[in-house]
Amino acid sequence: MLKHILSVLLLASLTACQSLYTTPISLTELQGNWHIDSIRGKAVTDYSPAQLTFAADGKLSGNNSCNNFFGSYQLDGKMLTLKPAGSTMKACIDELMAQEQNVMQLLPKVTAATYNDGKLLLLGSKSKVLLTLSRR
Repeated sequence: MLKHILSVLLLASLTACQSLYTTPISLTELQGNWHIDSIRGKAVTDYSPAQLTFAADGKLSGNNSCNNFFGSYQLDGKMLTLKPAGSTMKACIDELMAQEQNVMQLLPKVTAATYNDGKLLLLGSKSKVLLTLSRR
């Protein structure tokens, strides 16, 4: 029982520490080009061009590992909504096609964005990190 209580306390303290270093991102900080470093904690393929571009007018564009895509986004405080609308349809190697599918499935699931240690974290439900990005 004591081990269980200590485990819960340790987990709570780690979660509290993590939130101290995670801050909401402003619209100005969000705008620009971001390279996708990881998808659900798994590093992207070394030669992947996966990236997102947030324009000042609310337009979202980028490369999802194989194809270019476009859409829109809305940032309201920490809350972020991504709405991909379309993409090119070229074929790539299987590894990039699978990675592309993951990116496109995750974009509409993003609900929030934070900035942590130089990285843009796109979060889903329960504040789970879906995509980790860095400036390029």
